[in-house]
Amino acid sequence: MLSESQLQSFHEQGYLKIPQFIDGQTLARLQMETEALHEEMAQLAIEEDRVGPNSNLKNGAGIAWEEDLEAGKLRIRQLINSECVCPSIAEILESESMLSVIRQLSGEQDIIKFHSKLLMKPARDGSFTPWHQDWGYWQSYRKDPSQINCMLSIDPATLENGCVRFVAGSHKAGSIEHGTVPSASFSIGLEGDIDAYDATPVETEAGDAVFFGSLIIHGSAPNKSNQERRANTFAYDKANNTLDEENEEPLLK
Repeated sequence: MLSESQLQSFHEQGYLKIPQFIDGQTLARLQMETEALHEEMAQLAIEEDRVGPNSNLKNGAGIAWEEDLEAGKLRIRQLINSECVCPSIAEILESESMLSVIRQLSGEQDIIKFHSKLLMKPARDGSFTPWHQDWGYWQSYRKDPSQINCMLSIDPATLENGCVRFVAGSHKAGSIEHGTVPSASFSIGLEGDIDAYDATPVETEAGDAVFFGSLIIHGSAPNKSNQERRANTFAYDKANNTLDEENEEPLLK
């Protein structure tokens, strides 16, 4: 159960960090299951001849690749629908501990899964994530910016390996128009390099979680370190908020 001060901080700052959100046993299993996923999914994309700017695999997962790497080098930037290929992610996504926090932060009881993505941010190759609001992408198929995102750290996230930076309070300005950016993974974003905003770097230990809404401005620097910076984002929304009513996700219990 979140405290009043935690709820107040979330609504004031636009994000909330919860240390040790999952226990050590769950974290160890998550780390073990995701350790080999990069090579397995990259190899599967090759076998299915689905290596392109973005790849949809037969198992339901999708891949967005790192760009501007040396010829022949494949590095996954994002593994979309990660719950399809990682049992521990699927369990965390629907866990009572997760759904309880989402309901408290959103003020909604009827919630659905919006998406789950494994963010690889690989050592030495993890690229700059442009400044953006998640709503900049999601407004084309959702009615209201009511989504809540949880970024769960699988590895420690530091300044050196590209932890996420949040512009505290920026969600209060509402939706901001996004422009095109030179990235296949991020077709739109906000202008500026990593120093463009007065942002707070949020460093985390493995097992920590950061919850944030869809209107807060955030981004991350490249990972030039020798340390991986894996994290999974679990996004949720209130029910009946899709513009595509025929494909509404079922309610989470």
